Amino acid sequence: MNTAERLPNAETTDLARDSATELSKLLARIPEADRARVQLDGTELILPRDALALLRDILTEMAQGNAVTILPRHAELTTQEAANLLNVSRPHLIKLLEEGRIPFTRTGTHRRIRYQDLTAYKTERDRKSQDATEELVKQAQELDMGY
Repeated sequence: MNTAERLPNAETTDLARDSATELSKLLARIPEADRARVQLDGTELILPRDALALLRDILTEMAQGNAVTILPRHAELTTQEAANLLNVSRPHLIKLLEEGRIPFTRTGTHRRIRYQDLTAYKTERDRKSQDATEELVKQAQELDMGY
């Protein structure tokens, strides 16, 4: 199993939590800084602020016990990778593609989905789900169902 797929252990989770907290404080304290100097084993690096913000987000995920994978927004995914990210079966994903609900391209006989298109679909799906939940809660309150 490569390191991107391995869940962080308790020690790593604690270290990530502490680091994310300190990095968040630093970024908030110096909002105008567009870069930072980092020293690693005697070597000094200059990192752009966007990289530091991404590092903070990665550390936050690790602190919650999550494995993290980084993909460029323009990356193209296989149908299995896309299905995994949506937490659906591959046949269900293919159905969504064929219905035109998620754009895709073909490379020979293989379908490819842009990460950006997949996240747009997921965001919209999650929004609709949240709206439906809120509507159900509203109806339950109107019917005095104890919610």
